[in-house]
Amino acid sequence: MKEILLTIIALYWSFTSPSAFAQGTITRPPAIPLMTADPYFSVWSFAGNPANDYTRHWTGKTIGMCLMIKIDGKTYRVVGKNENSLPALALKQTTVNPTQTIYVFDDAGIELRLIFTTPLLPDSLDLISEDASYITWQVHSTDNMEHQVSLYFDGDAEFCVDNPNRRVEWGRLDLPGIEVMKMGAQRQDVLGETGDRVKINWGYVYYCSPTDQHPESAIVPADEARESFMNDGKLPAADDFDMPVQADDGWPVCSYVLNLRNVGSQPVERFMLVAYDEIYSIEFFHRELAAYWKRKGATISDLIRDRIADYGPLMSECKSFDSRLVSAAAAKGGKDYASLCALAYRQTFAATKLVANVDDKPMLFTKENSSNGCIATVDVIYPTAPFFIYLNNDLVKALLRPVFEYSEMPRWKFPFAPHDLGTYPKANGQVYGGGEKSEVDQMPVEESGNMIILTYAVCRADHNASFAENYWSSLQKWADYLKKEGLDPANQLCTDDFTGHLAHNANLSVKAIVALGCFSKICEMAGKPEEARTFGELAKEYAKKWAVMDLDGDHYKLAFDKPGTWSMKYNMVWDKIFKLDLFSPDVYRTELAYYKTKLNEYGLPLDSRATFTKPEWETWVATMYPDRADFELYMHKMVEYLDNTPDRVPFSDLYDTKTAKQVLFQARSVVGGIFMKMLEK
Repeated sequence: MKEILLTIIALYWSFTSPSAFAQGTITRPPAIPLMTADPYFSVWSFAGNPANDYTRHWTGKTIGMCLMIKIDGKTYRVVGKNENSLPALALKQTTVNPTQTIYVFDDAGIELRLIFTTPLLPDSLDLISEDASYITWQVHSTDNMEHQVSLYFDGDAEFCVDNPNRRVEWGRLDLPGIEVMKMGAQRQDVLGETGDRVKINWGYVYYCSPTDQHPESAIVPADEARESFMNDGKLPAADDFDMPVQADDGWPVCSYVLNLRNVGSQPVERFMLVAYDEIYSIEFFHRELAAYWKRKGATISDLIRDRIADYGPLMSECKSFDSRLVSAAAAKGGKDYASLCALAYRQTFAATKLVANVDDKPMLFTKENSSNGCIATVDVIYPTAPFFIYLNNDLVKALLRPVFEYSEMPRWKFPFAPHDLGTYPKANGQVYGGGEKSEVDQMPVEESGNMIILTYAVCRADHNASFAENYWSSLQKWADYLKKEGLDPANQLCTDDFTGHLAHNANLSVKAIVALGCFSKICEMAGKPEEARTFGELAKEYAKKWAVMDLDGDHYKLAFDKPGTWSMKYNMVWDKIFKLDLFSPDVYRTELAYYKTKLNEYGLPLDSRATFTKPEWETWVATMYPDRADFELYMHKMVEYLDNTPDRVPFSDLYDTKTAKQVLFQARSVVGGIFMKMLEK
């Protein structure tokens, strides 16, 4: 088993005033995304005020950044508690939007807006696949006086090594018009290591500033850079060439000082780019695959040049996208819901990696963060999928394509879909349970149902079955398996495997029934009317039997043989979303009414066995209610959880509904399941 386990600013100041759509209802996110693009390029603040803690990887491991500001000769810390002797600049407001986090500081006669932007725009597969984030400073006077202001930034080698005892080296990149410093591990064992709660140990981090901003820069030990800025407002005149060294030997940093000089009421803006080159990102059956943006031969120099040049337009695009997305979510499910979608957005992307296969087709790999590190886990893809279904159907295909390619290899011998493709970043075959050798601890009904349901989602968006026809043998095999084994599942695991094996699982049966209904629709689209009729009738027959087998008075049971129990039937949501009309309105009314009697302070438990829950499944259940007020009640309880949890980690997807404490899991892509409500038509 697995381990028990949020406007965007434009280039001009007038665009950056916090607008109504940007004000989320989550008053205190447990962790705040800063630079978040994939499982390795993932930097967060685990504190309410970013000056009160080190910046961290999603695992909690330190990724050292230090941001300071000098105002009229006095230095304040802004991000990172590296210099605790300094006062922290007073934080006024934090706003988390889908692609951007905005901190507003108001102190010493100036207002500073510090903005972290990762331009994850869903229509650009190149941007999605890049490890690149902007840091923007916007400063103006608030007291009608001019102030002498200078800015400081540094980043250390913890971006590119998992353990600070690793030896690192550094240097500069010669790009006209851009000041670029880089760091990386001395030993570049690309794709050489796997694991769950780990950072990367290969590739290079790049810190970049346009030269027309007149930056000072130096690569020196952290204390030298920081003390020089605190004392003189400058950096050492020369780089340190004593390398390689261990990352913790003096903590060498790439540092910048941006002197704004006299700042008055007119805002002054500066920005920089932090980028990462993994060299290769994924190993897919022993072939090294690079990030999608590299498929036509682009290099890190190209990326840096393009992103520096595109800064203004990208900020405008991000602003517009964030406004549309948050407004749409609020219209669909209320302000609490919009706030949840905004917080989940970057986290979902940051647990995936988009690469190009040898034929240049995009393949999107999930990493099972904080549970076992598996890559392309089907029952992680399943809850994540609503996010990508809403944003870009090509990304759903990219999620499913690696699983299908594996399933059609002779090495996968089972009549059901696989669980995973390996341990991130190596997708060389299933490692979970019995792997490729036995059916022990497999999830046959779970994964087969997941793949069929999501394949229909793709075909439905395409209005044709061409994607499914590429993998018909697998789909047919899985549908036949569900026909035989799906109505009353044997003793096996489901996606909620932390609860253990369960026979006669009623919610798992729902998944199989819905999947058979979806396969009927795929057959119809593929011009196979007889198969469509057969599987359509079978799904309806099974749904009627299910309603009898699982009824327990005023609700439906956890398992067919367990009276007095109950569980969320979250898999039923696809029946509503896809309008399959398999389950009768009475089933929905009975079950949804019962759930309201089981609500706790912070949400609905997963089932009668414990008080923990999963936010994606809660959202799926809430989406089934016909009354929006019921949906908003669930979302408000989820917001209350985030505001009150004592665990400062990226959005946990397993927490206690009575205490708001994290039970397991953090920083996983499955929070993308919150976007299920956005799929309603």
